[in-house]
Amino acid sequence: MPGGNMRANGRPANNSWEAVQSKTFTKWVNARLGEHSLGPLDDICTDFSDGTALIQLLEIIGDASLGRFNRSPRMRIQKVENVNLALDFIRGRKINLTNIGAEDIVDANRKLILGMIWIIILRFTIEDISEEGLSAMDGLLLWCQRKTAPYDDVRVRDFSYSWQDGLAFCALIHRHRPDLLDYYALDKRDARGNMELAFDVAERCLGIPRLLDVEDVCDAAKPDERSVMTYVAQYFHAFSSLSKAETAGRRLGKFADVVQTVFDMQHDYEDRVARLLAAIRAQQDTWTHTKLESVYAKARAMSDEFNEYKASTKRTWTHEKIELDTLLGDIQIKRVTYNLAPFVPRAGLAPRDLEAAWIELAAAEVRHRKAINHHIRQSRDALQRRYGSEANSIQSVLNNIAHALSALSGELDTQLATVTSLIARARPLGPALSRLSSLERMCSDANIDEHDYTVYSVSDLEYDAEMTMKALEKKARFIENQSAVRNMTNLTPAQLEEFEATFRYFDRDSRNALSDAEFRAALDSLGHSFSDDEFLMLYDQLVCGDDAISFEVYIRFLVELTEDQTTPEQVLQSFRVIANNKPFVTKEDLRLDLSPKSIESLLREIPKSDLDKNGYDYLAYLRNVFQ
Repeated sequence: MPGGNMRANGRPANNSWEAVQSKTFTKWVNARLGEHSLGPLDDICTDFSDGTALIQLLEIIGDASLGRFNRSPRMRIQKVENVNLALDFIRGRKINLTNIGAEDIVDANRKLILGMIWIIILRFTIEDISEEGLSAMDGLLLWCQRKTAPYDDVRVRDFSYSWQDGLAFCALIHRHRPDLLDYYALDKRDARGNMELAFDVAERCLGIPRLLDVEDVCDAAKPDERSVMTYVAQYFHAFSSLSKAETAGRRLGKFADVVQTVFDMQHDYEDRVARLLAAIRAQQDTWTHTKLESVYAKARAMSDEFNEYKASTKRTWTHEKIELDTLLGDIQIKRVTYNLAPFVPRAGLAPRDLEAAWIELAAAEVRHRKAINHHIRQSRDALQRRYGSEANSIQSVLNNIAHALSALSGELDTQLATVTSLIARARPLGPALSRLSSLERMCSDANIDEHDYTVYSVSDLEYDAEMTMKALEKKARFIENQSAVRNMTNLTPAQLEEFEATFRYFDRDSRNALSDAEFRAALDSLGHSFSDDEFLMLYDQLVCGDDAISFEVYIRFLVELTEDQTTPEQVLQSFRVIANNKPFVTKEDLRLDLSPKSIESLLREIPKSDLDKNGYDYLAYLRNVFQ
């Protein structure tokens, strides 16, 4: 240990290492005593002489009581006893004290006392420092080097010269608390200013006692290593405490976050369970108050609605229940992980409550499904009964009409009246068949393929009704036609049969009337040919109001056409045929069909024609004859 000059009063000179150490160690001791509100010392070398202050220091830093001691020693022996008690405590902590006894401290041997305090500082302040396997002084030096490495102006190689410009102190503060000073704004040449700033910020903001003065470091030829190391160790512990506080805060914050997360999960679980239970109860209440009807469409709609519930709502609830079971498991795992008490949901929201509601829901689903199926079966049976009743009723009407038609007898007028009444009975079957067709579609929608109450299908009845109506209309036309020809006795039955058969053949749409084309075809088939003009004139004369030739008109025309009558029309038509539609007739024309006697008789009466020298004006002749 370097030596130094001594003042006349026995105190070390202010610029010696002893003076710096005395001041630094005294401040360090006062900082420890001040933690327990014990009065400060002026100089440890003299104030430790009675042993009381030393014992108090050891009890604080050793966190143990040294037992009874003389608190106000006056005699030397009492002081020695106190100091021996303190030295025994130090040696009991396996701290090696060499060449120092109680008398040395009572006699205020400065060098030995400073050595003892340094050993105490090493043991209780520096020795527990560890950095990458290095401990005590080497560990503290490595810590300083690592923390100041990012700063280009700082090179920490020792605890002496490396600290003289104050930048190392500033760098340590800036590295841990950049909010306290702006390292990069420092004047790197102002060593005293930088040192003062670091000491001030450390004391004021970090609670690090100012163990050194600026001049102790800046002005010394070589700053005292033990003093600098003691002061720097305060930085290590301050920032370690800060780091521990940050770690504790981080852990506490993490714990608080975990607790909050668990609380949120628990709240979410209870809220979702409550909503699911409410939805389940609401659904059951809806089913309980639903009025089912034995109407297939309504029962089917209820079935479809239930199927939709099973495919959507129930699956959503099933997924939610599984999610809730998983969530509850996650909650319990988190609570076990962080040693928290198991989670117990509020009354009514426990897993057993949800499971009980789920079981009851399944039972309610079965009851509702059975009720729907019952009404579907009832509605299908009722639908079959309605269809069977309608179908059998229609068939009964058709059977009655067929029986009445087959039993026709009596006068034609009576038969026609009977057939007309039967047609009137048959016409309402159309709407009845439409209703039956609608019932058949309803049965098809209800998947009813075979009927239990009838053997008649809509197509069967529609065919029977169509055939019945055709038979009635045909019978009515036949009777009407027979009535039309019954008084025409000048025609043979064979002629009438031929005319009627021809009419029926060309009446393609069975309306008992012939169109112009049908009428002309009928005449041609009977051997009565007319030119286009003649036919048009004839058709216009015979046509009825509906632009067709009725059977009665047709028969009467053919009777007139085939009977040998002397009506003006028939005679005129005969002349036109013989004259080949010329307005005059020649003797040669008459020779084709008339006898010579008839020709001579006619030519005596028919005047000569102005149109042809060989012609005779039969038109003028007929006007004179039939005036």
